[in-house]
Amino acid sequence: MDVRSKIEWLEQAAQYDACLEAGEPAPVTQMTAAASRVPDLRDSVALLSAGGRKVPVLKILQTSACEKNCYYCPFRAGRNFRRETLSPDDLAASFDQMQRAGLVQGIFLSSGIIGAVRSMDRMLQTVELIRHKYGFRGYVHLKMLPAAEEAQIERAVHLADRVSTNLEAPTPQHLSRLAPMKTFEESLVEPLKRARRLIQQTQWNSGQQIARAGMVTQFVVGPAGESDRDLLGTSQRLYREVGLHRAYYSAFRPVRDTPLEGLAATPPQREFRLYQSDFLLRAYGFRVEELPFDDSGNLPLDQDPKVLWAQRHPERFPLEVNRATPQDLLRVPGIGPQTMRNILRARLDGKLRDLGQLRKIGVDVAKAAPFVLLNGRAAPVQMALGFAW
Repeated sequence: MDVRSKIEWLEQAAQYDACLEAGEPAPVTQMTAAASRVPDLRDSVALLSAGGRKVPVLKILQTSACEKNCYYCPFRAGRNFRRETLSPDDLAASFDQMQRAGLVQGIFLSSGIIGAVRSMDRMLQTVELIRHKYGFRGYVHLKMLPAAEEAQIERAVHLADRVSTNLEAPTPQHLSRLAPMKTFEESLVEPLKRARRLIQQTQWNSGQQIARAGMVTQFVVGPAGESDRDLLGTSQRLYREVGLHRAYYSAFRPVRDTPLEGLAATPPQREFRLYQSDFLLRAYGFRVEELPFDDSGNLPLDQDPKVLWAQRHPERFPLEVNRATPQDLLRVPGIGPQTMRNILRARLDGKLRDLGQLRKIGVDVAKAAPFVLLNGRAAPVQMALGFAW
């Protein structure tokens, strides 16, 4: 099979990994003469959110061959699945052609595993070529394979802007139901800890900032029977202990001819509520213990978790917008980090007296109105705090 066909196939196989800011296909609508000589990326280039813009990133596997038997995975060992492999030279050269043709501005490289050390070496060789032979200085996201060696992790954090290891499940017990050949702490969490240590040591010793876009991980949501509390509790631990930049949550979809093919797909709304709650942990000052879980440890699918938390804490509201601290403003539904800062700036020019002023500075007044006071007065549309949202 020629290199072009291999690239197109390995791009498709890589779409199962959610560790990008966004995963929708990039709208490549026009092909230049140079672009026509490289693979057509219309359906497989992912979009990365960066500084408010969308950047097309080549999302690809080094190989779709794998010795692991993860129960949910389409290219698990033993499954009748097309196996392809790209050499470091072929993949690096092809990426160089694509980025010079203007089709991509970065690469997200992962791989199946045929010997963890050997597979990680091939990925590192690819990125070495991209960086040093072809002189690419743009975005590189490199997957750290389970049980990667210390020297490999060190090289990865020096080469890549972002590194990641997919935990897949929140605890060792849940992981055993998905990936029995992987060990939770030793092969998955430990690479993140080592990467954090190497990043910090480099910055302390030389002042050099490496892996600038940080570390991320991914969970498969649903098939292991984990609760939302389990998932978010592990994410909170990783934010605190290893400085994780963010966690991704991928709603389970059964794959034919895998041990989990008979399980129901996880509702997309569950994934959405997890992302909302995760953002509360990362940017709003919430703790897992405060989130509005039900008795089974899950988030209600039909309610915004921040609104539900506010409804359950009537002692905190209504809040006077003109005097509230930044931390308290972030607890108000409809107010986020940027709109909180907008409110603080607006207060320097005088008191905020009506919803129109809040709306102009970006507040979602439909959500915020029931929970705020404006210069001592309730908003005209304010409802009782027990209303259903």
